[in-house]
Amino acid sequence: VNVVSCGIFAAVSGSSAATTATIGRITIPELLERGYDTRKTIGSLAGSSTLGFLIPPSIILIVYGVAADVSITRLFIAGIVPGLMLIALFIGYLMLWSLLHPEKVPEREAALPFGQRVIKTARLFPILLLMIAVIGSIYAGIATATEAAAVGVLGALILSWLTGSLDWSSFRESVMGAMQTSCMVALILAGAAFLSVAMGFTGIPRELAAWVGSLGLSQFELLLALTVLFIVLGCFLDGISIVVLTAAVIMPIITQAGIDPIWFGIYIVVVIEMSQITPPVGINLFILQSMTGKDLLYIAGAALPFFLLLVLATIILILVPEIATFLPDTIRN
Repeated sequence: VNVVSCGIFAAVSGSSAATTATIGRITIPELLERGYDTRKTIGSLAGSSTLGFLIPPSIILIVYGVAADVSITRLFIAGIVPGLMLIALFIGYLMLWSLLHPEKVPEREAALPFGQRVIKTARLFPILLLMIAVIGSIYAGIATATEAAAVGVLGALILSWLTGSLDWSSFRESVMGAMQTSCMVALILAGAAFLSVAMGFTGIPRELAAWVGSLGLSQFELLLALTVLFIVLGCFLDGISIVVLTAAVIMPIITQAGIDPIWFGIYIVVVIEMSQITPPVGINLFILQSMTGKDLLYIAGAALPFFLLLVLATIILILVPEIATFLPDTIRN
């Protein structure tokens, strides 16, 4: 439930923190009340909520696209299959853990009648339609990333009005929240632009790229070094800050090494997802701590298996780059 819910909500919100807070308020009380293991309940939510960074539309992919000067639409499309791969890894791990620890899994509840299943499932259709409208318009080439965002806003307003949850108070809060996020991203991008210009004047990217090139590192060795660097940075910085602070320096190196910038965007997001669940500055950990009252180290320990799954996903992505490049290349061709 945590994994699938986070995957669906990530396709609507584009934010890891928002996914953690929204899904956690709903699933944590329900799962704990039904007798599910506390560590796995918290850990699965901590890991799955990182999908908000990868599954389009994603705020961090927009920041990377602007900083690296690559197509945001192609980045969105490239994130679909890796996002599904992460969902499959998380679900597969939880299934295996449940089989190995049957004593920690509550008894199966009586199945709902088919009619009630249909009625309850039908409540998800509006969200699914909104997700399809946003991603489908990009995938079909009908709308750009910006236009698809407008489609999402219009669809959300219509759904809120039809369900009776739209009033001036909720509308004002939504607009203010969107404004705060937009201003934050705009200021970050402005800082990134200044940083890029400054780095260009100093010549550091060119010298650094030439130095790395002179080392004779293979693509795999370069990516291994960058993975370690990003994991260390993720212990102290949030994901967007990592992209902003490193893009101006890293992109010339990536270009010189012959690495596809679209693939690298997905790779860096998967690695940065780890920063959301690594202490001492894991945003998702702090959100879950405020929601559950558990110690930060307890939550980090619960999220550790999902951190390792993200490491596994990074390795798979490096070994099979077509996972990220196949879909955008197919659409372009």
